[in-house]
Amino acid sequence: MSNHTDCDFTKIHSIHFAGIGGVSMSALAEIMLHRGYTVTGSDINDSETVAHLRERGAKVAIGHRAENVAGADLFVYTAAIKKENPEYVYAEEHGIPIMERAVFLGAIMRDYACPIGVAGTHGKTTTTSMLSQILLGAGLDPTVLVGGTLPLIGGNYHIGSHELMVFEACEYVDSFLNFCPKVAIVLNVEADHLDYFKDLEAIKTSFAKFESLCGPDGTVIVNADDPNALETTKGYCGRVITFSTTDPSCDYYAHYDGLKRGFPEFHVTEHGEPLGEVILSVPGRHNVLNALASIAAARLLKLDFSVIRQQLEKFTGANRRFQLIGKRNEIVVVDDYAHHPSEIRATLLAAKNLHFNRIICVFQPHTYSRTRALFDDFAAALRIPDVTFLCDIYAAREKNTYNISSQDLARDIPGAVYCGDFETAAANLRRIACPGDLILTMGAGDVYRVGHLFLD
Repeated sequence: MSNHTDCDFTKIHSIHFAGIGGVSMSALAEIMLHRGYTVTGSDINDSETVAHLRERGAKVAIGHRAENVAGADLFVYTAAIKKENPEYVYAEEHGIPIMERAVFLGAIMRDYACPIGVAGTHGKTTTTSMLSQILLGAGLDPTVLVGGTLPLIGGNYHIGSHELMVFEACEYVDSFLNFCPKVAIVLNVEADHLDYFKDLEAIKTSFAKFESLCGPDGTVIVNADDPNALETTKGYCGRVITFSTTDPSCDYYAHYDGLKRGFPEFHVTEHGEPLGEVILSVPGRHNVLNALASIAAARLLKLDFSVIRQQLEKFTGANRRFQLIGKRNEIVVVDDYAHHPSEIRATLLAAKNLHFNRIICVFQPHTYSRTRALFDDFAAALRIPDVTFLCDIYAAREKNTYNISSQDLARDIPGAVYCGDFETAAANLRRIACPGDLILTMGAGDVYRVGHLFLD
């Protein structure tokens, strides 16, 4: 049975999740446990997530075997599960309905009155987390699916009511086209995932299709400072709400007042009328736009601005988003997930405003295709730190058919040092870091380990 979004949950009692320990799969499994379904699953490794699901009543096997799927009414799998996988083969041979993770998420979204999807090349996790903080702090009970750990909910998901759902909507392999949002937040649209998309035009087309899923009675909240994002809304037939840090005529406008103790301070207007002042507790001007998107969504839900402001000031970030790892000899170690040149540039410029003696960046590029496609932009962004160390490219799903390496980047950045492995990077940090320096590990892979090696 091929993937489809029509799923009659009244005929389903037992669901098997292949790859149940993953960030998004574990959340989906817990939602279904919460709804009273029998949940089984499998994963390659045991983990705290697996242990938690077992405590909640899931039966989880370690290793993928055909017998794990016996008795299931639905088989849900992640993109990492290949069609030769014994569990996938068993489901197919025994006529068990099969659904890819994103398709399944789209199916369960239909049970929510107002699903809010946060899309964009970058900023999704921070904005989803900010908006979730506001909604939870306002006493609402949204179901939340976020791509990082949010301290307020103690993980990457929160099971709430059937009224609101807030979720990250990722464009990779057109994944977000399986969803059914009522509100779409579009933060930015840039060239990325060029191993899948032909070019920027193809990416813009995909975003426009995502927005159309909101329907004529839905709403798209768009960053008017991003011409590509704004362009994607031109064909949308529903309501469009704009936000900006440059154009006071937009629906939501932030007048940037500067920094207060290193964090952005700004005044917000709504349809030209003053709303009030906000002081963030996360660094960087890029977070002003993330906050504006969250404000626009919260006001759409008719929340009082005083509550919104209070919760934004409480928000200290999601896991791996400018996260303090530790200190040693007055050297501060921070980790950040930034892996696209625009994110890297924004994060490094934010760090510059925090008045450290030097910024030492340890960067691990994520995927060969992205490194090759955006090579010049990476090199330009990585010239911002005082010192740049480069670790080997994190391959993720790819093989190096692109003839690219971190050494190529190092050669293009004056003073940059190619380290290769994490131990070498940590040794270099111990050699050169001085009191008053900021060590910033960056990348979507496992580069955070460098900070821990240095501190240990």
